[in-house]
Amino acid sequence: MKVNKFASALALLMGVVCILAGCSLLPREEGALKPPLVKPVKENFELYEVKRGNLTKKASLVGTFRSSQTTNYYFKESDHRLKAMHIKLGDTVKPGDVLVELEVGDLETRIALQKLNLEKAQIASLQTQQTNQTYEARLKKIDVEAAQLQLSSLQDQLGKTRLKADRAGIVTYVTDIQEGSVVEAFGTLVTLSDPNKLQLSYESSDSGALTGIEVGMNVDVKLGNSEKIVQGKVLQTPSSAPVTTNKALAERNAKTIIASVPEGIEGVQFGSSGDMTIIIEKHDNVLVIPRTGLRSYLGRDYVQVLEGESRKEIDVEKGLVTPTEVEIRTGLKEGQNVILNN
Repeated sequence: MKVNKFASALALLMGVVCILAGCSLLPREEGALKPPLVKPVKENFELYEVKRGNLTKKASLVGTFRSSQTTNYYFKESDHRLKAMHIKLGDTVKPGDVLVELEVGDLETRIALQKLNLEKAQIASLQTQQTNQTYEARLKKIDVEAAQLQLSSLQDQLGKTRLKADRAGIVTYVTDIQEGSVVEAFGTLVTLSDPNKLQLSYESSDSGALTGIEVGMNVDVKLGNSEKIVQGKVLQTPSSAPVTTNKALAERNAKTIIASVPEGIEGVQFGSSGDMTIIIEKHDNVLVIPRTGLRSYLGRDYVQVLEGESRKEIDVEKGLVTPTEVEIRTGLKEGQNVILNN
């Protein structure tokens, strides 16, 4: 009994000692470790060293060979109906070929009758001359002249109902007016083009793409699949096109470039194509950087350059701009490293 009491007292005493001594049955916690020092990753830039070079702005276009000499055919009187179109688009015609014909009613019958009237007047005049009746002979001559004038008038009317080609050419336009429809005066029905007098025509979907092209500029023309290049001149631009009241023509002229080519060039055919290269502007020995190095924001043009390990923004004045490069007039010096946009 005394042993148990002694054991309990001893256990209690050891507990008190442990508490006072700060001991614990649990393992002692270690202090928190400090985070390791991480060296910052060096930023990689795509750089371009500013240097001088030659910069050329050019327009590369694909034109179509068209005739420089065309003739429009139309009637000068209204209220006649279309009888027949004797040609179709792409036809080759000769001088004198009938292109278009109008309804003539009984005009041909009236001409035939008038020819008979003229013949009768001529016979009567001849008979009178044989009888030596001076006054009567003169009256009969007047009848002949009158009959001739009437016949000529009818024949002129018939001639006005037919449009005839006055030169050889290719039909490059035909009206869509249907047979039997009334034809308006001075409305073009047919256009003939001379296939021997050709020029290059390029029509853009965006008139702004032709900015800077002026009359008289040289044009290098590559013919079809060959490597042959001939030189022509710009003949017409949107700004130099003639004034016209034709709305469709005015809209077409506002986005069209026309260039000449030398006559008699082998391989040039009506309707074929040719690659046109026009040098719009050229600057030599200027500071040049890639366009990806130029940055713009709210009308401000600037670049980022690398100085040491830091980037710095510099305002610049740009000059000639091409699809891939840009001239820098002020703000940069040769040898600086420009940071390119990724």
